Amino acid sequence: MKKLWLVYVLLIGIFVIYVLNYKQQGESADPWETAGLRGNIEDKYVMVTFQIGIDYWKSVLKGFEDAAEELNVSVEYHGSTQHNASEQMTVLEQTIAKKPAGIAISAVNSKLLTATINKAVESGIPVVLFDSGAQGSKAYSFLGTDNYKAGTQAAHKMAELTGSSGEVAIITTPDQHNHQERTDGFTDTIRSKYPEMSLVAVKDGRGDQVASREAAEQLLVRYPQLAGIFATESNGGIGVAEAVDAARGSGPSPKIISFDTDKGTLDLVKEGKIAATMAQGTWNMGYWSLTELFHLHRDLEADPDAYAHNKPLPVPDSVDTGIDVVTRQNVDNYYAK
Repeated sequence: MKKLWLVYVLLIGIFVIYVLNYKQQGESADPWETAGLRGNIEDKYVMVTFQIGIDYWKSVLKGFEDAAEELNVSVEYHGSTQHNASEQMTVLEQTIAKKPAGIAISAVNSKLLTATINKAVESGIPVVLFDSGAQGSKAYSFLGTDNYKAGTQAAHKMAELTGSSGEVAIITTPDQHNHQERTDGFTDTIRSKYPEMSLVAVKDGRGDQVASREAAEQLLVRYPQLAGIFATESNGGIGVAEAVDAARGSGPSPKIISFDTDKGTLDLVKEGKIAATMAQGTWNMGYWSLTELFHLHRDLEADPDAYAHNKPLPVPDSVDTGIDVVTRQNVDNYYAK
């Protein structure tokens, strides 16, 4: 009987050890915990854009917020109300004064914003750029579309739509780095790959629907045989579509390729008034911007002089967030669910 009692005690002891060990393993199974990827809700990360009310930023902000929820940190969203570098610079200065844990910014004008971006980095605030970069700034990373490649893809699509012949034009925002890259990709591809096509004009639409419509109206008067127009952003695409629709005659209208997937653009694609639009990986921009800022903040918190000593950065220099071509055939897949 005594031996049997000892066996019971031994079995109970083994069972208790097993349960405790299993519980300990379960508690450490959370990948965020084991990787140390849990922040403080007091840590605040800020997204700064321009034209703050437009639909385009909604998906970017959603990605930013989703990453914040996973990492247990806080976020804020600010920006200029207009497509205006001075106003965005003021917003960025105000954000720097609050000393956030990190700033993700899409620069409306790469040249004019560089000094203020550098000021943030020099004050110990990690900065990453998304969507529109600022070459030469001290920002740690750029996340966005490979805009030159996107312009190249737009050129190939335009050639497909026009039978690889005829006059084409571009309406863009020349002082914004990402739009200039799209323009360069389109221009270089048309000139090098399609000898029967001619790029006859590049006009400034100022990122504005009305200005882009006026620019398109001028093109249609000067080049009545125009085969296609590439608009490098969504407001421009809508303005161009309005101009072409108003001038529609008995002959063929120019094919329009636009950018982005706001509802107004998608509706025009569905109606056939815009032939195609280029869809960017906007959610990816926001999600990975916050994730990178989180890693940079933790590194700088542990060693404020780390990067001054040429320590390898915990983030890549650039991240290509992807591009798709949206047409009437697949447009329904791109409406916000």
